[in-house]
Parts: sequence; C-alpha cells; structure tokens
Amino acid sequence: MSRGLRALWVALGLAWLMLTPALAYEPEILQMGVQRTPEAVYLSARLKLVPAAAVEDALLKGVPLYFAWQADVYRQRWYWSNKRVATAVRTLRIAYQPLTRRWRVSLSTDTGGATGAGLQYALHQNFDSLAEALAGVGRVSRWKVADGTRLQADDKHHVEWSFRLDLSLLPRPFQIGMANQPAWVIAVQKVLRVPVPVQAEPEPQPGSVSDTLPIDVFGE
Repeated sequence: MSRGLRALWVALGLAWLMLTPALAYEPEILQMGVQRTPEAVYLSARLKLVPAAAVEDALLKGVPLYFAWQADVYRQRWYWSNKRVATAVRTLRIAYQPLTRRWRVSLSTDTGGATGAGLQYALHQNFDSLAEALAGVGRVSRWKVADGTRLQADDKHHVEWSFRLDLSLLPRPFQIGMANQPAWVIAVQKVLRVPVPVQAEPEPQPGSVSDTLPIDVFGE
C-alpha cells in the first residue's frame, strides 16, 4: 500500500471516529413503575448513578451539572400514530459548595425554554456526599406526569420517560466535543404501560359480612 493511500485511510478513519456518536452510559434502573388514579398518572423510578472520573472531577472544580427528566404520555391508536396527551419535565442542578463541603441539588420544573442560569428553582436540598446527592437526582417518587382527565378510560396509554445529563446547559467551554465523549453521555429511556382504571368497589351495606368482620390493620 502506497504512503498516500495509507494516509487517506488514516484520515477517513479519524473522520469516521469524529462523526460517530459515542455510546451513552446508561444508568442502572433499580426500580420503576406507573400508578394511575382517577386524578392523575404518577411515575416512580430510581436509578443508580456512577459518574465517570472526568464528570466527578468537573463537579469538584465547581462546574454545576444539569440532569433532565422527561415523561410523555401517549394514547395508543391502531389507525394512526400514537397521540401525545401530556408532557412533564423537571431539571435538577447539582453543584458542589467548597466552603461548606456539601452538595446542593436544586429542582426546576420550568417549561418556558429557560436555560442554565435562567432556570427558576422551586426546591433546594443539601447533601453531605456526592453519592447522596446523585441518589436524590436519580429518583422520582409519585411524580405527576398527567392529569387523569387527559386520559380516556377505554383507550390504552403508555408513558415514554427519559433521564439524561443535559449537555446544552453546561458552560460553553465544556460543550465543545462533549457529545462524542462517552463519560459525558449519560442517558436512559424506557416505555411503561399505563394501568387500566381500577373500578371502585361498592360500599358494603349495613349488616353485610364485610361490615361485621374485624379490620386487619396489617393487611398483606
């Protein structure tokens, strides 16, 4: 193989590596589920986040990171594409505070297109360690993702939820080339079926068996 042809193959290989998106690090899912009540649809999930050394080093140097949750509720249609009936988003900012040596997690549910410093935060919580802060970031409990009135009782629905490190909210110098660095591509996406509505049990009539039996306070 001539020197010129070898150089061409090397250049093509480098170009391919630059254009090929890096494989994302997918956090381990410890728990997930969807609950449906007449009032709303709720999503619960718990992830195990283990950031790479480069990500942790940036945090320790005072660079805040932003993690985004998003849930889209769809009504399934056999005759056409599924219809999105609701969307819920939440952004969590995690930052290290050198003076107190504590970690602060801030929650924003701003959907107005604000980015970075423009986000409005509704809740702040401090943690003693990075592991505890990441556990808070990677967890949602009974997160309301849709009003019950948006769902039709006789139709099937599902929730498409995702979690990712939002690189677009990083300071500009850190955004350059991040999309092709596996350590910085943290994302997971799943689909869950929304349970069908549960029919309410009729109230027992006075004098019936269920009305006279003692109550089991422990249950199953």
